[in-house]
Amino acid sequence: MNYKKIYQNEVQKRLKPIDDSSILTLEDIRLLPEPVQKYLVYVGAIGKPRIQNVKAVFNGSMKRNLKSGWMAIMSRQYNFFDSPARYFYINAKMSGIPFDGLHVYSGSEATMQIKVASMFQVVDARGEKMNHGETVTVLNDMCFLAPAVLIDVNIQWETIDSHSVKAIYTNDKITVSAVLKFNQMGELIDFMSDDRYYCEDGKTYLRYTWSTPIGNYKEIDGRKVPSYGEAIWHIPYEGEFCYARFDLKEIEYNCTEFMY
Repeated sequence: MNYKKIYQNEVQKRLKPIDDSSILTLEDIRLLPEPVQKYLVYVGAIGKPRIQNVKAVFNGSMKRNLKSGWMAIMSRQYNFFDSPARYFYINAKMSGIPFDGLHVYSGSEATMQIKVASMFQVVDARGEKMNHGETVTVLNDMCFLAPAVLIDVNIQWETIDSHSVKAIYTNDKITVSAVLKFNQMGELIDFMSDDRYYCEDGKTYLRYTWSTPIGNYKEIDGRKVPSYGEAIWHIPYEGEFCYARFDLKEIEYNCTEFMY
C-alpha cells in the first residue's frame, strides 16, 4: 500500500473545474459574530473569489509522546469544502528511520495510517471516535487555512466576548465545537476544542482539550495567512504536551490540477 500514490489518486478524484466565480462580500458575512467579521476583513477574504478547495505544504517537527524526541516532517494536504474532505500526507524521519502517513477524511469518515520505512504499518486508526475527532481537524483547517468558508451554514456561532467566539460545526451526524480567540488586530490566534481524541497507537482514544495557537501572519496572493502554528494536548495532571510545530511553505486556493 503506497500512501503517496493513494493520496494523489484520491485528490485527483476530487479536483474539478471551478464553476463558481462569485466573490465574497461584506453582505455575506454580516450575520457572523463581530470578531469573525473582523478576522475575514483582516485576512483579505472580502472581494476575493469564494474558496472551493485549498492546498497547503508545511515543514515542521512532531513527537509521538511526552518522552519521545522530535522528528522532522514535511506534510502536504488538500481540503475540499463543497462536500467536506481532507487528504493529509506526511513524511517524517526519526533517528534516521523514515515514516510516512496518510490521514483521510471523506464524507464523515476518517482514517489515520502510518508506516515505518514504507513497509511496516504501525498505526491504522479508524472508527467513531476517529471520525468525531477529525471533524474537529476539518473545522480547524477551515478557520486557519480557508477562513472565507466560515460563512458555511453548517457552522453555528456563539459570541463569548469581543475577542472570542464559539463555533459549532455539524457534518452529517457529527457535531463538534471549538472556541476561537482573536487579538486586537483581528488575527485568529488560538483554537481550543474538547471534541478531539489523543491516540498514540490507533487503538486507545483519550479525550483531552486540544489547542492550536498560530501566528506570524504573512500575505500570499492578497490573502493573509498564519505561517506558524503548534498543536498541543492539555493533559490532566501532566500539563501541556506540544506535539507538533508547523511552518507554512506553500498555499494555493481553488486548485484544478494535482500538484504534489
